[in-house]
Amino acid sequence: MRIDKTAISFYEDYCDGYGAPGSTGNGYVSVLKVSVGTVPKTDDILIDGIVAYDRAEVNDAYVGQINMLTASSFCGLAGQVWGYDLAKHDSIADDLNPTVLEVPQFDGSILKVYDAKPLLEAGVELFGTESKRRFTPLPGSHMICANKGVTAYRPIEDREFKENEGYGVWCFIAISIAKDRDKDASLFIEDAGVWTENDNPEDLKKFLEDHRKAIIWSVVECGKDSHVAYDRTYVGFAYTIMKPGEIGTSLTCGPYVTLARKAIPEKGFGELNNLTLSQWLDVQGLEPIIKK
Repeated sequence: MRIDKTAISFYEDYCDGYGAPGSTGNGYVSVLKVSVGTVPKTDDILIDGIVAYDRAEVNDAYVGQINMLTASSFCGLAGQVWGYDLAKHDSIADDLNPTVLEVPQFDGSILKVYDAKPLLEAGVELFGTESKRRFTPLPGSHMICANKGVTAYRPIEDREFKENEGYGVWCFIAISIAKDRDKDASLFIEDAGVWTENDNPEDLKKFLEDHRKAIIWSVVECGKDSHVAYDRTYVGFAYTIMKPGEIGTSLTCGPYVTLARKAIPEKGFGELNNLTLSQWLDVQGLEPIIKK
């Protein structure tokens, strides 16, 4: 049975959430994002957390002003990944990215793991940034996302941390592409946490680079549970060290969207499967936001 993967929004300039009224096609597009945001603490920590979360939403690929709904967490037979299936990032198309890990799967095959930076960049080129908005999610839309996040406070004084306190916050996103996408879903894994060791960003970065092994372990184990082998995994993270007296939020999310009509090439939705990211930008008459 052929699965209809067409995913076109009702709106000319805005992407919309999967399942929203007026869209064309039964498909959806997964877009990857990891971000952090910080705010000075006031006397209302709940409000502080809201602002820090909002800043994480608007930093990097812009997903501000949406009603984010949580899904757990697959890109299935009707889905495609932006920057991989559609408007494939040029570095992926040209096979220029080295592996960061290679691990065995339950069936004896080797899972190759790559940095998700190309997919994160592709998300920026689709949605734009807060200051250079492009085909952003429709403001006020209800948008299903694979997502996780944490919020923490760094005290001004030097003392033992309480719950939800630390020096920094971090988050991961990983997408594992199923080998047989005619019968199996590709898998999202999200993770987020609070860093309590010290205020050295290089130490936090090293921890996250090592923590990729735990992320990939979970991928392999989930694949084993459902007897799904993956062709490759892309994994990326974001982090920040808060200043004393700041609240920080880390946010990992993979919105499930339909694409703005102006993001669709003249030849139709299917042409996105034939274009690299740079070609898509060119045929749509768009300037790259991320300069090489």
